[in-house]
Amino acid sequence: MPERDGTPPYARLLAGAVRDGVCPGAVWAAGDAAGVRSAGAVGLLDPARPGEPVRPDTRYDVASLTKVLAVWGVVGTLVDAGKLDPAAPLGTYWPAAAGRPAGALTAHHLLTHTAGLPLRANLRFLYGSDPQDVRDGVLAEPLRHRPGAAVAYTDRAALILGWLAEHLAGRPLARLARERVWEPLGMAATGFGPLEPVAAARCAPTEFDEESGRHLRGTVHDFSARLLGGVCGIAGVFTTAGDTGRFLRGVLAPPSGTFSPAWVAASLRVGTGGLVPPRGLLWHPAPGTGPADDVWAHFGFTGTAMWVSPARDRWAVLLTNRLYVTRDPAPLARVREEFRAHAFA
Repeated sequence: MPERDGTPPYARLLAGAVRDGVCPGAVWAAGDAAGVRSAGAVGLLDPARPGEPVRPDTRYDVASLTKVLAVWGVVGTLVDAGKLDPAAPLGTYWPAAAGRPAGALTAHHLLTHTAGLPLRANLRFLYGSDPQDVRDGVLAEPLRHRPGAAVAYTDRAALILGWLAEHLAGRPLARLARERVWEPLGMAATGFGPLEPVAAARCAPTEFDEESGRHLRGTVHDFSARLLGGVCGIAGVFTTAGDTGRFLRGVLAPPSGTFSPAWVAASLRVGTGGLVPPRGLLWHPAPGTGPADDVWAHFGFTGTAMWVSPARDRWAVLLTNRLYVTRDPAPLARVREEFRAHAFA
């Protein structure tokens, strides 16, 4: 509900976060399957350019939101089409995984973070800089534990899922995401980087890069994603709050030509049995809630977040570039949870 002076609670909350130095700026949107209920922007695009505010159409490096915006959606279309059986071992139908530790995994293990993959993901220092060497190294890496025995979040799960989707569809992940998810949902401002110079100039910058001597802008922050050319399942997508809202409305009411209601229903429920923490399929119950509350979330390291709840017919997105000012996630986490509480009250 708006405050007594008519100010949306999100605006007051996020203006306070900018004032307190939690992030330089923020863009938000919240709504339901029918559309947007509230949206806005506060703060600066770049503290080094004080005359330039954040706008509702500012693009952000959304980091791990890539795992849902690209990989989850594309995998859903493959499952819907009968081209991917989530319960089948990868090695039985993917030659690159056959005979390697990853060959014993299933897509379900990867989607629920129960595969037992190593947690470390700094690919360059493990496998070199050649993309094929990286792929071979990731698929051959010994598992930490028996698949299905424990839940442990790792970037490698979505990385492998992205490669698997490319194998099954015979096309690059960027093209698959555009054709199967973003275009059907009207997400015209969404894509993998690096962005063209004009678009990059209006993109929210992230962390200071020692190699270039400036803050990254329009180039993915995640080092492993940069190593792989900016396109992979880990990270690399740049988008706006408006386009993320279009995606979340699609989750609530999937249109024809993209992932199905059955895929959404399978994903937004616990797929890890009695293991903790509970997980859906690349989604997880929002912090401060349980599975019964039906508020599902995904967050990005750069300072991004999105939530959806079919039972409440609600969605919300919060995009910030908090990484510009700090690697400490705690201050933004507190703001994020208050934002979620307002959006799903």
